[in-house]
Amino acid sequence: MARGVVVGGGVLGTFHAYQLVAAGFDVVQLEAEPSPNGASVRNFGLLWISGRRSGEELNAARRARRLWEATFAEVPGIGFRPAGSLTVAVSPEELKVMDDFALGPDAAERNIEFLEPPAIRRLNPALSDRVVGALWAPEDGIVEPQKVLGALRDHLEKSGHYRFVGNRFATDAQPGVVVDHLGQRWEGDLVILAVGALRSGLVGSHLEAAPLRRVCLQMLSTAPIDGELPTAIADADSMRYYPAYLSARLEDLPARSELAERHQIQLLVVQRADGTLTIGDTHSYEEPFDFALAEEVADELLERVRRILAVPLAPVVRRWSGVYSQCTDDRLCYRAEALPGVWVVTGPGGRGMTCAPAIAEDTLAAAGVG
Repeated sequence: MARGVVVGGGVLGTFHAYQLVAAGFDVVQLEAEPSPNGASVRNFGLLWISGRRSGEELNAARRARRLWEATFAEVPGIGFRPAGSLTVAVSPEELKVMDDFALGPDAAERNIEFLEPPAIRRLNPALSDRVVGALWAPEDGIVEPQKVLGALRDHLEKSGHYRFVGNRFATDAQPGVVVDHLGQRWEGDLVILAVGALRSGLVGSHLEAAPLRRVCLQMLSTAPIDGELPTAIADADSMRYYPAYLSARLEDLPARSELAERHQIQLLVVQRADGTLTIGDTHSYEEPFDFALAEEVADELLERVRRILAVPLAPVVRRWSGVYSQCTDDRLCYRAEALPGVWVVTGPGGRGMTCAPAIAEDTLAAAGVG
């Protein structure tokens, strides 16, 4: 039986392991931490099809969405929900930008439609009457980021062809073998290095010239709210960050505050299966990143949520930052065969949760698996 070694326990690495096992491999997955605690568990769990760039990226996102749903049939613990999303307007200027965008080909390509308040509240009664319009994207979905990886690993272990090994930092990868910091050798016919935001160590020389940058974000979560938020929610500022909206008249959106500009704030809100809300986020591109969480950012995000929701906002119970790796060009991710049979895969940025199943599928195809 063919053997695979996957380095990295995040969503990219885990879907590579999942698909390798499905292809008939015995797989060992190495993770530097006892269990993954990076960007794959610090995100919204949004499958954001609506914001993706036309062409390869949008096609991959839709393929990934189908793969997420198929995976849910096997692994219900990932918590997939076909919730859709509403990008909401709270001012006449935002409403006009969204209404105009909805008339164009980019909206049609993504099945996005503009909704008036009565239709909005039929989809999501938790929204306040300050929401004067919204873009409805029915293809968007939700998974549970803090449950996905464990659920997939538990499923894989039942196959008898998978082993997860935590607390193992890979120090060297050569064709056919990975060596960890304890000197143990892990042999495989195919090696996948899915190391997230790591830019040093065994991948450093392979990524030196890669078109990558790291991005830091801030997020928070509340206690369970008294009510249901059936769809994911975004505000108009989110349109500034997603390539699907490049054709929109973004210059007609209201000017952002100095705080929002400095922290590159957009609002995304999703309700977890336990009733809590995950709220964010910010974008910082200049390293070294500030180690501290900014109170003013949390205050701004919470004020935006209060403006949008009709139900009372529960207290904040957790705040965190996260760092992910992002390609600086138009490619979906950075993928390269660094050595024969040794593939480096990283850099999907904020598309990682959405597109991980398709990225893994494409890696295996490039490596001649399947």
